[in-house]
Amino acid sequence: MTGHPLLNTLTADRPALHWDGCWYPYGELAERAARCAAALQERGLVPGDAVAVLAPNHVIHVDLMLACMQTGVAYAPLNTRLAGPEQQALLDRIHPRWLFCDSSHAGQVGQPACAIERIGDDENWLAPERVAAHGGIDPSQIAMLLQTGGSTGLPKAARIPLRQILTNATHTVRAWRLGPEDCVIQATPAFHAAVNVLSTPIWSAGGRVVWLPRFDPTEYLAAVERHRATVLFLVPTMYQMLAESPGFDTADLSSVRFAISGGAPCPAPLRARFAAKQVPFRQGYGLTEAGVNCFTLDQHAADQAPEAVGVPMPGTQAALRDSAGLPVPKGAVGELTLAGDHVFAGYLNQPDETRAALRDGWLWTGDLARMGDDGLWRIVGRRKEMFISGGENVYPAEVEQAIVANTPAAQCAVISIPDARWGEVGVAIITDCEWLTEQMRSALKPHLAGYKLPRHVLHCTELPTTGAGKIDKPALRRWAITALNLEETHEPAATG
Repeated sequence: MTGHPLLNTLTADRPALHWDGCWYPYGELAERAARCAAALQERGLVPGDAVAVLAPNHVIHVDLMLACMQTGVAYAPLNTRLAGPEQQALLDRIHPRWLFCDSSHAGQVGQPACAIERIGDDENWLAPERVAAHGGIDPSQIAMLLQTGGSTGLPKAARIPLRQILTNATHTVRAWRLGPEDCVIQATPAFHAAVNVLSTPIWSAGGRVVWLPRFDPTEYLAAVERHRATVLFLVPTMYQMLAESPGFDTADLSSVRFAISGGAPCPAPLRARFAAKQVPFRQGYGLTEAGVNCFTLDQHAADQAPEAVGVPMPGTQAALRDSAGLPVPKGAVGELTLAGDHVFAGYLNQPDETRAALRDGWLWTGDLARMGDDGLWRIVGRRKEMFISGGENVYPAEVEQAIVANTPAAQCAVISIPDARWGEVGVAIITDCEWLTEQMRSALKPHLAGYKLPRHVLHCTELPTTGAGKIDKPALRRWAITALNLEETHEPAATG
């Protein structure tokens, strides 16, 4: 119907996008994409160029994203939370040909080597007339430049080919059994890969997407009720904020088929709050570099093994390897490696990092995983987060799950610090729980080996988060080292 590689619905007047109080049907969304493509062409952008946008969630993101899928220009959304010098460094790496910026973030961009255009109420990013796509659609063209989490420094720009977007959409539609009757709320920021969890799969299935300018628990719950959302996707900290919202207990969530937790498993008490409202949870797994839905599991499996991510998607190759690249025995922990059309094309202008991530056609994810006797895969932590205490491997994710399951802590992060005797020891940083170290260790002894028990417990009111909504462990580690050395309890600055 639309001629667009993603918008495959056969009904032009079917509602596709809700933004700023208005529904845009599929036909109009496709028309806007074509007019946006024409506007890029008028500004001199050609296949291989990048167009950046610095703004919160806004319809311009949708128009540019869809236009770039059919023009060969790369859509490069920028993290609105970065400071000016960080933004400048990222722009220097991406080298966009054009930058659209809203007025509230204009002060962050300095003097990049590109044209800067303010986002206007007159929708200046749309041309009056549409333009034909450039010489056919090439699935290998770079359609997006998405930033990685950036928890260890300046975010890398992952080169996302169109084939990844389309494959990920197909995977998600099949795994979640999406159709035209489905509706999702897009409240995660546009610069986050979560757009490819919700918006792109739903549009490929002919469903409805509601974009919110930001995540606000009250607004989100109201949108779920008003638009009868069927699938939820958020990170655990956002689900926690929903559960703590004054309107949660009375919110009507009867339309929701299931909720997906991204980034990390939701604690059992939090899952129970949603289960009481008949909303079951599933654990998702994905990453910017390989698409955000790499595994699948049905609800029965999710209920039986809430910490599992399931089995690889059809068409996804997955293997667990040791540091030498050899497969690990069944049941052992290894680094998760993935291959398939959903894998990215490398990092922009970072050949060393690309060679480290892509080896012989396989993506080394940096995530440690194991496959259980039930055939389900489980993520046990990040390779860089694993630490060795007394010669034994400790996976922080395993300790965190034990803490939230067996103590009153609402949230928990486990990091490592140097130790003269053991090499490294764990520090548990918890919220909503006043337990001291020995009380914590005693509660965990029946569930964890002695070397996994945290050596220290610190308390804070809120765990800081990255721009992607994940817990900022590097910031917590710096704070913990300072707090323990000074024997004081300074709370870390919350960035979420």
